[in-house]
Amino acid sequence: AGRLADGLAVLGLVLPQETVDRLLAFGELLLKWNKVYNLTAIRDPREVVTHHLLDSLAVLPHLAQVERLADIGSGGGLPGIPLAIVRSGLIVNSIETVNKKASFQQQARIELQLGNFSVINERVEKVAAERLPGGAADGVISRAFSSLADFVNLSGHLLGEGGALYAMKGVHPADEVEALPAGWAVTAVHALSVPGLDAERHLLVIERA
Repeated sequence: AGRLADGLAVLGLVLPQETVDRLLAFGELLLKWNKVYNLTAIRDPREVVTHHLLDSLAVLPHLAQVERLADIGSGGGLPGIPLAIVRSGLIVNSIETVNKKASFQQQARIELQLGNFSVINERVEKVAAERLPGGAADGVISRAFSSLADFVNLSGHLLGEGGALYAMKGVHPADEVEALPAGWAVTAVHALSVPGLDAERHLLVIERA
């Protein structure tokens, strides 16, 4: 709890205690299910705070204009569930292929009473934009999902007019940027600073050129 509180302060996030408690409850749920379902390689509760919760929330300032977010290949619900917890007005749709991971996310949605979060257990390329609750997304996010080219090719169809893809990466992937398909371009690169995490993090914003 102390590590999360310190990290939120560094990120400049002032949250109601109830929201902080839900973030912690999600972290505990992730660790509990992880024993059976292998949702993440991380087992240390302190690392769950830095590597998962704070890492997910570091992108928040760059999603201020997004109202309908699709989270692709989110595994244990990251970054989608922490973002849905903190921004109750944000509609978050998680698209996850693996049954057990989607099942965990459904359970988290129920236990944490996340009315703004939903899960679609299918391959992303087979999900039509109009099937998303709220309609086509104005933001599609992924965290270490695939190469940028694959991310664009598999999920670009989910975007509505004027929407953007948000790729969470470690070291800036210059070679992947070069390999983007025609008609798409990186329009912004944000270096992210995650409290307690001594590693490079970048958020790349990709839009139709």
